[in-house]
Order: sequence, then C-alpha cells, then structure tokens
Amino acid sequence: MMGKRTSAVRRRGPVSAGAALEDLARQLGIRQTLAEYEVLTSWEKLVGEQIAKVTSPQRFDNGVLFVSVTTGPWRVELSLRRLEIKDRINRTAGRTIVKDIRFR
Repeated sequence: MMGKRTSAVRRRGPVSAGAALEDLARQLGIRQTLAEYEVLTSWEKLVGEQIAKVTSPQRFDNGVLFVSVTTGPWRVELSLRRLEIKDRINRTAGRTIVKDIRFR
C-alpha cells in the first residue's frame, strides 16, 4: 500500500507581481535597499511639489537620508520639520525606512 505523497513545494494560487518581487527581495536580503531606492525615486510624491523644488535626496547611509537643499532658509525650515517628513515617509511605506534625515 502506497502512502500519501507529500511535496516539499508549497502549492498556492497565483500571486501578484508586486508580491512576488517583495518576496524575492526579502529572500535576497535587498528589501531595505529597494525601499530606500523607492524613497529616492518617489521624493516629490512623498514630500510635495514645493519641497521637492528646493531639495534633492542624495543617498542613504545606515537608515539616514541625506538631502541637499538649495538655500539656507529652506534648510532651517526643513530641519525643523524633519521628524514630520520622516514619519510621513515611513507611514507611506508601512514600515521604518528612514531613521533620520540630514538636510545639507
């Protein structure tokens, strides 16, 4: 009598391309890097047109986002609002991507 055959492969229905990519990024250990890239490429949508006109996100370093600012007064204003901007980005992402923001 033959026993019930089990498969090591888990069967599940179709998944969206986004879900498949998210799963692949997690498996490859690049989920954080992709999330950071998304912040850099979606900057205007995240901060709004007015702020995007005077800023340019440069890079991430250990969760710290470095952003260049065109003028001193804007740098001061944005430094005062950095927690608000950081929270908006993380809330939009649904998880913590930005630990801090440095305006330069």
